[in-house]
Amino acid sequence: MSQDNLRPFTGIRSFLFVPGNHPDKLAKVFTYGADAVILDLEDACADADKVEARQTVIDVLKKPHDGKGYVRVNAIDTPYCFRDLDTVIGPWLDGIVLPKLENPEELFAVDWAITEYEKERELPPGRIDLMPIIETAKGMKNLESLCKKPGRMKRFSFGAGDFTRDVGIKWSADEGELSYVRGHMILIARDAGLEPPIDTVHIDLKDEDSFEESVKTGVKYGFQGKLCIHPKQVPSVNQGFMPDTAEIERAEKIISAFEAAEAAGSASIQVDGYFIDYPIVEKAYAIRRLAQTYG
Repeated sequence: MSQDNLRPFTGIRSFLFVPGNHPDKLAKVFTYGADAVILDLEDACADADKVEARQTVIDVLKKPHDGKGYVRVNAIDTPYCFRDLDTVIGPWLDGIVLPKLENPEELFAVDWAITEYEKERELPPGRIDLMPIIETAKGMKNLESLCKKPGRMKRFSFGAGDFTRDVGIKWSADEGELSYVRGHMILIARDAGLEPPIDTVHIDLKDEDSFEESVKTGVKYGFQGKLCIHPKQVPSVNQGFMPDTAEIERAEKIISAFEAAEAAGSASIQVDGYFIDYPIVEKAYAIRRLAQTYG
């Protein structure tokens, strides 16, 4: 069977935030095993340090490191955003994280600016990734419009902290109040042909049980990974967003049985008492792909 309809995928499970104005934390952040690191010039960086922190994060990104290096710039309605972009874009950077995206015009403006800096600095077109964070009611309402012309955006992420504050929702331990928006984001991303989104941070560092449940919820809804605010969260996220041994073995069993049946002219079979047809085997292929990506 063809796998052409499987979504594009670059394989990032964990994005670990680190304040851009803390050299001691920046020095260690690439050692914790995150698939990508976000050096933060926005909320985690004090206003008095924002300008100086631009060079600080560049110095860190220029050093050899494992994992991808992103910078979260300040929101487009601040006086910092485009100066942030101008300063940090270079061959040392993998991507920009854009907070509080609300309108397609904002996405276009930042995408255009990155394109111009790529040309100016002789970087390959489209080299710099752009990942917005959807974290306001307006951004969520406009999500479909934002995704109609995504440009260099491969995926977006969810910021529940600002979102619940903006909407007036109480952010509970079980996160049940976020069910609607999580489902909404998955559907919009899929319809637009984007990668699955990246799920929100979990801010209660002491409540490890609710964090583990939050990871499971993100997996269940179809997110591809999660934003992290502490290094201790990274292993659980990396493990949670990849299939376990039992899932991989079952997927391989389904693929093997189905391919043999399909070659014999059948497209519907049973495996261990479960009905298997094209949609089910497509899921099995997706699990295999995840295993290969993170293997």
